[in-house]
Amino acid sequence: MPDISTSKVVQIIFQHREGPVAAAELYAFIENLNEDEKAHLTAIAWVGRGAFEPEDYAEALTTAYTQATTPTADYLTGMPHLAENLEAGLEAMGIDVTGEEEDLL
Repeated sequence: MPDISTSKVVQIIFQHREGPVAAAELYAFIENLNEDEKAHLTAIAWVGRGAFEPEDYAEALTTAYTQATTPTADYLTGMPHLAENLEAGLEAMGIDVTGEEEDLL
């Protein structure tokens, strides 16, 4: 299971969907995560875009740690479908975000 709170991932999804209006907030939010949260966030996005299967999450996480060559905020904010990838990744891993979404609305 990811070692990042679901509410943080949902916050990032919402900020990404706001587009340029929230771009600076999104960047700062990701930048302020600790290294473990950044790696887990990246791994969730990779599962969501199909680079890894949910059962290969540990491998995705290891890859996120070992192949981090650019700042995570740069990498993720440059991902065109970040919100969709995160949402699909959470869903693929069976993580229900209904409560967190309602809290942010």
